[in-house]
Amino acid sequence: MPLEIVRNDITKMQTDAIVNAASVFLLGGTGVDGAIHKAAGPELLAECRTLGGCEVGSVKVTAAYRLPCKYIIHAAVPRWQGGKAGEREKLASCYRAALAAAKEKKCESVAFPLLSSGLFAYPKDEALQVAVTTIADFLFANEMMVYLVVFDKGSYLSGKKLFKDIAEYIDDNYAEERFEEEYAGLIKRYSVGTYRSRRSYLPGDAARWDERACLKEGESGEKEKGRSSSLAAAVGRLDESFSQMLLRKIDERGLTDAQCYKKANISRQLFSKIRSDRFYRPGKPTVLAFAVALELSLAETKELLLKAGFALSRSNKFDIIAEYFISRGNYNIYEINEALFAFDQALLGG
Repeated sequence: MPLEIVRNDITKMQTDAIVNAASVFLLGGTGVDGAIHKAAGPELLAECRTLGGCEVGSVKVTAAYRLPCKYIIHAAVPRWQGGKAGEREKLASCYRAALAAAKEKKCESVAFPLLSSGLFAYPKDEALQVAVTTIADFLFANEMMVYLVVFDKGSYLSGKKLFKDIAEYIDDNYAEERFEEEYAGLIKRYSVGTYRSRRSYLPGDAARWDERACLKEGESGEKEKGRSSSLAAAVGRLDESFSQMLLRKIDERGLTDAQCYKKANISRQLFSKIRSDRFYRPGKPTVLAFAVALELSLAETKELLLKAGFALSRSNKFDIIAEYFISRGNYNIYEINEALFAFDQALLGG
């Protein structure tokens, strides 16, 4: 997916470039800045001394030295001063300038820390909003894989009201469905092998039920030839596939392919596979990403999921969170992914 939130150490990201949250002096320091300088080695500081500093909101690029990337993009980030000194625009400028620099260097991937959110004291939830919004704007017009690297998500995600509301929604709707799970396991255990071996494991009434079922199977054996021909006919009348429904919905919404897959946080390569293969079987996060991009109702979303062989379940937190947003008409895929990340779920996209 073009924008992915990950929990990692940014000095270990194997991307074309990583972004450093630096001061205007570009001479290293503590926090992310210090960690990057330490991992890159003393050669990085020697090059930085030749750059003459950097204005807040701007960037400068160096080699990566001992880091597993090609470039380090140093962004001179703003210090939080209460929100009335243009901090938001300066922070957004850092992201825009870094992305432009990565594009100029022909980078296919870049990793950002949450700029200004550490020693520069920018409120973490607001810093995340600036990051996601600015990166999303860039990705709508450009092709690049962007990672937002979060080292400790708990320090800012747990206090956000949205996540508290979602937690309450999960508590109200989550069902473990243990009975169905146990029943599914029973069916799986006894669905193979001979009738005799299955019957020996089934107790009492269950065994008698199984015997009646097998007798019925025997009685209907003579009809199998006729059934096989009708089965072939049924297969020949396959309903609209997921790919076909998706393309039809895109046309109905008046979207271009690019508008759709970018809104869905899906790569162009994956969309091309879906378009070219009528029987392509996507993952559930991909299906829901398209439902969000197309702004489908909950009923339409369930129909699209069914085409790919999925359903929404009350025993799955991922499903409940997706339902929370769709049922409220909130189709901001980046906000949805922020919430999914907060609850340790897979992100929408592919």
